[in-house]
Amino acid sequence: MPLEAVMIVVDNSESSRNGDYQPNRFDAQADAINIIFENITQSNPESSVGLMSMGGKGPEVLSTLTTERGKLLEGLHRTRKKISGTSHLATGIQIASLALKHRQNKSQRQRIIAFVCSPVADEEKALVSLAKKMKKSNLDIDFVLFGDLDNDAVQKKLEAFNNVLKSPDSSHLVVVPPSGRLLSDQLISSPILLGEGASGAGGAGGAESGGGGDFGGFDFDPTDDPELALALRMSMEEENARQARQTQADGDGAKPNLEGIKEEDERQPLLNEDGEASGSGSTGKKDTKKDGDDKMDTS
Repeated sequence: MPLEAVMIVVDNSESSRNGDYQPNRFDAQADAINIIFENITQSNPESSVGLMSMGGKGPEVLSTLTTERGKLLEGLHRTRKKISGTSHLATGIQIASLALKHRQNKSQRQRIIAFVCSPVADEEKALVSLAKKMKKSNLDIDFVLFGDLDNDAVQKKLEAFNNVLKSPDSSHLVVVPPSGRLLSDQLISSPILLGEGASGAGGAGGAESGGGGDFGGFDFDPTDDPELALALRMSMEEENARQARQTQADGDGAKPNLEGIKEEDERQPLLNEDGEASGSGSTGKKDTKKDGDDKMDTS
């Protein structure tokens, strides 16, 4: 389970008022952020999550890295009153990266999760240049594109950015089309929360899943029950970690081989009548002689 410092970037531009995602784009993000926070902190209690916005007059840090869910909810509540303007994606990513540099635990893996539901004004060339800079800083960046899907230019820019950073197990671009399901439900079964092996919505241009996934012998489509899929994945990770600890403990505390050591008769006293250790050769002779004398006296 990775130890992470994660900055979540929420899109609070004017486009986030749109109601094509239930109940609207901004509240859909708020619900998804709550799920992301729970997933990250439950996977590793020492991981921390921060929050910032990128709409309105400009990006704003709403909560520094924390393990308290209430601070993120408070930041979302304040931002709900500041929905306006356009998004500033490139500037938002740069500020998020600076916030991650100030993390207290330097062993935490740096990660940014950015929600995008509005047009991106930044040029593709500038975004690619920024992606190369973020890669040098060893930063993972996930995008959740869930609005303005008819605007191919937005997806193209995000794909160009993602192609620079993408690796087998990090930096995903998840595209979530509007549907009757909540954004958070679709995100649960995405690679952002379940990793590259997830068969839900995910990947550049990825949408709804059409196949099942292997969850430790449970073959089912995670999009049918996203919460169960998440619970199974977390349970499997915990079990694997437990087995690894047990294997290490067994190896370190291997018991010595006691096979072949003869056990003494527990009924035999430690000392004989003469105060000598029982079982010695001399004792046995004395006992034999004594027994013989007793027999002669009896006769």
